Amino acid sequence: MPEGPSVRKFHHLVSPFVGQQVVKTGGSSKKLNPASFQFLWLQDAQVHGKKLFLRFDPDEELGSLGNVSLPEPLQKGEREEEDEDQKQALRPSSQNISNESSQPLELVIPSGDSGLECLQGDTSAGGGAERWLQVSFGLFGSIWVNEFSRAKKANKRGDWRDPIPRLVLYLSGGSFLAFYNCQMSWRSSALVQPTSDILSEKFHRGQALEALGREQPVCYTLLDQRYFSGLGNIIKNEALYRAGINPLSLGSLLSPRHLEALVDHVVEFSADWLQGKFQGKQQHTQIYQKEQCPVGHPVMKDAFGPPGGFQRLTWWCPQCQPRLPPNEQEQAQLS
Repeated sequence: MPEGPSVRKFHHLVSPFVGQQVVKTGGSSKKLNPASFQFLWLQDAQVHGKKLFLRFDPDEELGSLGNVSLPEPLQKGEREEEDEDQKQALRPSSQNISNESSQPLELVIPSGDSGLECLQGDTSAGGGAERWLQVSFGLFGSIWVNEFSRAKKANKRGDWRDPIPRLVLYLSGGSFLAFYNCQMSWRSSALVQPTSDILSEKFHRGQALEALGREQPVCYTLLDQRYFSGLGNIIKNEALYRAGINPLSLGSLLSPRHLEALVDHVVEFSADWLQGKFQGKQQHTQIYQKEQCPVGHPVMKDAFGPPGGFQRLTWWCPQCQPRLPPNEQEQAQLS
């Protein structure tokens, strides 16, 4: 699944087309009828972690709905799945040129310290209709602008078949957007929580450090999107290696200095990766999918995850990333 830097790049690609109308559609999506996007206006684009939110309206001036229908709402099964995702995001914690949308956004910040922001437009005309398209990308999900993805190798049958886009939006300005390998669903608002987004200026370090200090392996906590939204397996492995921390180290046994260093590497690696994407550079990894670390030590690989949860492949160097730093091993033994 594309991580935060990749989704930010997708947002960067889509943003210049805000304010344009969909004049033609295509794609293989069965959950969302591509034809239902025709004549809608792309009014806004937001990004949070690994999700992209696109706002569509039936009228450029956001006036009366008239005879134009909004795309069909989620079916029951899809709604239940999306509601579960939102429940997790809302669960309380321990603590090129972008055009402006023609419709000003209302910023609603609920009480408490969750930092949750729900971006929604004036719903008086649509009666609270679902106008935000939430796009979650699969393992090889992507957005292409003015070109289609081509097959890079033959499939198992030996066929060179080009990937089929889930959705294609042809816009009034003459360009088109092609969405590949992604899950799309309609929402009434864009769920944005900048305090947990590792690429946001509002990222809450204190909240992240408190979560990391729990009595569980730090590699579990790093993938918790409630505290590290946008952080995926590549960033997890690279940050742990650069901080010299074993992935199975319990956060409660790590010193504040090591936890601070880990958060630093998460933010720095993510920001460097994003900058590299804008410059057309491929991100260099030191441990992810490597057989040797930069020093030349053999690299271990195993799948780790919380009990009953998803297990993610993890690469680490036992010598560069001991289970605990030597001084903390002694402290743990004395305690």
